Amino acid sequence: MEIAVIGGGHGCYAAAVDLTEKGHNVRLWRRDATAFGPVMDTGIINVTDAKGTRPVKIAKPTADLAQAMRGAELIVLPLPCTTHLSLAPQLANLWEDGQVAYLPPGTFGGMIYAKAAHDAGNTAIVAFAETGTLPYLARKQGVDEVRISVYATRLPTGVFPAKDSDRALKVISQAYPSVEPLQDLLDGALMNAGPIIHPPLIMMNAGPLEHFDAWDIHNEGTQPAIRRVTDALDNERIAIREALDYGAPHFPLADHYDDSRDEWMYGNSSHDKLTDSGDWREHIVLTDHRYMREDTAIGLSFLTSVAKLAGIDAPLASGFLAIGSGITGDDLYATGRTLGSLGLGALDLAAMRELLEGGFSS
Repeated sequence: MEIAVIGGGHGCYAAAVDLTEKGHNVRLWRRDATAFGPVMDTGIINVTDAKGTRPVKIAKPTADLAQAMRGAELIVLPLPCTTHLSLAPQLANLWEDGQVAYLPPGTFGGMIYAKAAHDAGNTAIVAFAETGTLPYLARKQGVDEVRISVYATRLPTGVFPAKDSDRALKVISQAYPSVEPLQDLLDGALMNAGPIIHPPLIMMNAGPLEHFDAWDIHNEGTQPAIRRVTDALDNERIAIREALDYGAPHFPLADHYDDSRDEWMYGNSSHDKLTDSGDWREHIVLTDHRYMREDTAIGLSFLTSVAKLAGIDAPLASGFLAIGSGITGDDLYATGRTLGSLGLGALDLAAMRELLEGGFSS
């Protein structure tokens, strides 16, 4: 299958390698041609995982976005949500009939790309899908190296418009056989684990993060009190899902930490593999890191906004937004991703469901 991977981060390199090794023809686009030079020159990304270290030849590394998109059947966008608003207008006129976009994860970013294409007058029939996490726990080790500690084993996925779910999931499953169908795009967005894991970990570890040169929030930073808070925050997410009639499984975060429970998105023992790798022992600047600017500012503002639509109180989500605002000096809810900021604030639940099912043309 012809697949475009958009972006140059950890997940993008991991996706390019993984999908190439699965036999697909991969175009890998990165905006920064200078930083991408070594990969464009050789086509090689060196990967290390449980099978060892090896070079993988990527079919078409490119800094030309139109070239990457042209003729691709599946477009994978393993990008931080902070990039969506700037990238969506660049892609708006490049989408082609029959393409499927996959955002792992997206925080309802699929709606941003779909709306940008609609507003640009692009009438191509494109499906936009989201899941709850990256298909990989991965970290780049250099300009042409990536280490993959864990591959996802379950990818619950929702599609916009939902009427195109069967077609989209058939395409995605050729790349990611572990996809599991969800009701719609919002169902997929409400599976996002990042806003549940990361805001408590960074804010409840603020002292050691600012004191030590490096700190592993997933190892020493994951203590029983913090785990109780992440479970409680996750219960708010699940309550929102249930109020919107999204059924189980809800992939509770507790499953990630306890192998005696149901298998989570990364499979069994994934937390141990993550901490054993050492790749998450890092220096985190609280005011700037993506755990604050993406998972808190975007992820929790979106969760809080949807809670209002569902008529559910979300005091922990709102509380971490307030604490994050105090740390950064910015109003993270006012500047974050909400149904209002997406132009959907006037929709009631019935109108939202109609949009999710039929798309902008319905």
